[in-house]
Amino acid sequence: MTYTNYHSHCYFCDGKDTPEVYLQRAIQLGMPAYGISSHAPLPYELSWPMKEADRESYVREIERLKEKYTNQIEVYRGLEVDFIPGVVGPSWVKDTFSLDYTIGSVHFVDFFTNGFPWEIDGRHQVFLQGLQEIFANNIEAAICRYYALVRQMVREDPPDIVGHLDKIKIQSEGSKLFNERATWYEAEVEKTLDSIAEVGLIMEVNTRGIYKQLTPEPYPSYWILERMRERNIPIMLNSDAHHPREISSHFAEVTARLSAIGYEQVRVLYQGVWQDVARFKI
Repeated sequence: MTYTNYHSHCYFCDGKDTPEVYLQRAIQLGMPAYGISSHAPLPYELSWPMKEADRESYVREIERLKEKYTNQIEVYRGLEVDFIPGVVGPSWVKDTFSLDYTIGSVHFVDFFTNGFPWEIDGRHQVFLQGLQEIFANNIEAAICRYYALVRQMVREDPPDIVGHLDKIKIQSEGSKLFNERATWYEAEVEKTLDSIAEVGLIMEVNTRGIYKQLTPEPYPSYWILERMRERNIPIMLNSDAHHPREISSHFAEVTARLSAIGYEQVRVLYQGVWQDVARFKI
């Protein structure tokens, strides 16, 4: 199999090495194209996004690598951009950083009373605190708000790629907090998939939850991928790598499941054009 990966974090955010080391590993793996997508800056004191002061350095470094490795691998400059209504979104960031693509993700749902956003994919203690303070421990209301924000992003500020759609499932405590096959949960997912299909966005299949042992399935879960296939939503395979060793983690097993579901193509950015490639090969 020949793979690509467009969701990758480096030392400009919370990744563990320089962009060049990731590219060298991608070349070793025979990847024809690779995208660096650090977390875009945010106006909050957080440890994991890129600092605004590093914007120009990021742009210059990826441009340097594009030129240096032009005969070995195609290099693309992206960012994973949070969607926070009225604060930040993919379109403004794409223009500001002169990006080749954006991954749009929802990591925050509404705000604590002190004005700080509630992070829903970080420490479980923080998740439980926000669930209590913002949603009075109503998990259904919190989850529905999460998916409503994804739909709002898709409608109002669409990225090129929708990031880890159902990552909030890592907080379910083995289905004790919520069951992703509950009728209300499936209904929220279905509405969200309809919005994504209508706009025509790419959905990533993200393996990070598997290799971090947070979930036995990728983001999104396989039952969601089946619903996506029914809607002909295009997919790309990403690992959300924070370390070079994670670049293609669990790609083979996930590829086999995707083929069984009926996905025989992935969408890639190659030769400067978004295109569908049969059977994960370029």
